[in-house]
Amino acid sequence: MSDATPESTPAPADEAPDFDSMTRDIADVPAVEVITTVAVHLMSAAAVNLGLAEEGDRHKDLDEARKLITALAGLVTAGSTEISNFHAGPLRDGLKSLQLAFREASLVPDEPGKGPGEKFTGPVFG
Repeated sequence: MSDATPESTPAPADEAPDFDSMTRDIADVPAVEVITTVAVHLMSAAAVNLGLAEEGDRHKDLDEARKLITALAGLVTAGSTEISNFHAGPLRDGLKSLQLAFREASLVPDEPGKGPGEKFTGPVFG
């Protein structure tokens, strides 16, 4: 086990979780890490719903992908000013890739500026 991985002992089923400890743990995580972690989760979920994962067509759901991409665009747009460009740049690139993949996957593509998240990012062109 590495030094970065905290040891955890699962609580017995009859004991309540230690919320004070959990609160302290999350308080120690820098905001940039929380923002980027949430963004990566949104990106991953959107990619799966775009059919970009293994067995892609089985998981393809463009309605869900649209929601996730829009939420990601809001987070990236709002969070970019709070995190450095070092962190925001790759998030913007990933967002744009997902927006373009959505346009490509759509049978009837949205008008420029009307695609998922474009109300936050502006029109996206490849």
